[in-house]
Amino acid sequence: MDDRRGLLIILSSPSGAGKSTLARRLRDWDPEILFSVSATTRRPRPGEVDGREYHFLSEGEFKAQVARGEMLEHAHVFGHFYGSPEAPVRAAVEAGQDVLFDIDWQGAQQIRNSAMGQHTLSLFLLPPSIAELRRRLEGRGQDTAETIAKRMQKSWDEISHWDGYDFVLVNDDLDATEDRLKTILTATRLRRSQQPGLTEHVRALQAEFEAL
Repeated sequence: MDDRRGLLIILSSPSGAGKSTLARRLRDWDPEILFSVSATTRRPRPGEVDGREYHFLSEGEFKAQVARGEMLEHAHVFGHFYGSPEAPVRAAVEAGQDVLFDIDWQGAQQIRNSAMGQHTLSLFLLPPSIAELRRRLEGRGQDTAETIAKRMQKSWDEISHWDGYDFVLVNDDLDATEDRLKTILTATRLRRSQQPGLTEHVRALQAEFEAL
């Protein structure tokens, strides 16, 4: 019995707490994990490719897909819309592949409340301190001072939703946090709801027992 349903692995944190790095490490550990490529209405940054980092859509295109029910989740963040197309996620889960989401608490809540909610594993990463969170944001060298200030203002709103997740980890040591994530994922893959063949196996055991 090695068949299973895939998981929707939700990884959330305030900006700078390490979710993108840990998401990349999880995929390095298990290349079979698919990364959910979100759709967004923001402009591509230098080096970003449509369909790889994001599906870049106009606001009209994005809203039309939401209206047709084609987004598993969607949110308005920092002046732009973001969302996860449902069709490729559902196909992957039914084929037994895990799909990793690097999203905020709003998207996590929508997915958990969706028809696919029973197959979710949600994890939230906390920083060791607010001072360290700021240091990491400044150290990335990707954002302006104004953007960093906005992300810091938003960080507490993100942190305040920590109790809506299945697991919460303090990311004070990247390697140790990675190990804990792997342990959690390995165990959750064995959850009863993820093993569609269990019922049939038990029936076969029952038939074998009755034939004795």
